[in-house]
Amino acid sequence: MTTEAIDPNVPPSGTGCVECLAADGWWVHLRRCTACGHVGCCDSSPSQHATAHWRETGHPVIASFEPGEEWFWDFEHEEGFAGPELAGPRSHPPDQPTPGPAGAVPADWQDHVHQ
Repeated sequence: MTTEAIDPNVPPSGTGCVECLAADGWWVHLRRCTACGHVGCCDSSPSQHATAHWRETGHPVIASFEPGEEWFWDFEHEEGFAGPELAGPRSHPPDQPTPGPAGAVPADWQDHVHQ
């Protein structure tokens, strides 16, 4: 695993996927870059911004940004692991719907997810 790619002091970039929010898009689940705090959408989401962030920046480790989830993923080694406590908040607000954000998710959202 790539623990040098984790800066536990960096806060998340916000409460939702940076790129989806900028484009009035939506996501299924959220992931947080442990190097810079970028919040992106998961690979089930239509735009897969968390993986795109890794490919663009080389930041190989993400953490779940979902309430109650505390796992980490190393893209380079394709493995999950338990990581350190990160700067808060550890997830999006509990009242934010999944998928989200509220009002942006199409009624047929399940037809647009990646399996």
